[in-house]
Amino acid sequence: MLDTTDIAPDFTLPRDGGGDVTLSSLRPKGVVLFFYPRDDTSGCTKEATGFTEAAADFDAAHVIVLGISKDSIAKHDKFRDKHGLGVALLSDEESDVCERYGVWKEKSMYGKKFMGIERTTALIDAGGKIARIWRKVKVPGHVDEVLEAAKAL
Repeated sequence: MLDTTDIAPDFTLPRDGGGDVTLSSLRPKGVVLFFYPRDDTSGCTKEATGFTEAAADFDAAHVIVLGISKDSIAKHDKFRDKHGLGVALLSDEESDVCERYGVWKEKSMYGKKFMGIERTTALIDAGGKIARIWRKVKVPGHVDEVLEAAKAL
């Protein structure tokens, strides 16, 4: 399991609107990776709109915000357009990145077990190291907490 001071695993993933994002190419900026279960669900929408509303503050802190789920690019495009999202949404349909970041977990709902993304956020510093990890994220207040940590990088 990844921890603070570990080097963030590099990846290249397709993004909403077309093109790819390679984590290491974003240096020397800091990066927020927020892993979320599914496009257009209540909690995921609140989280993505919260990061969108704070985008200018993250930009001022020289930090790029990226959302990652297993949803397809087509779903990401619909989600972005429906809610006016301004953060890049990356598609990890094969779960490779989710597994490398330790967010692909067994979950349980109504007594049924299934695999899914555990809502997690990683803050990566300008050198590519994990500065902070939030696991089992509760959405209310989360964006503000991440922004404060990003400003302190």
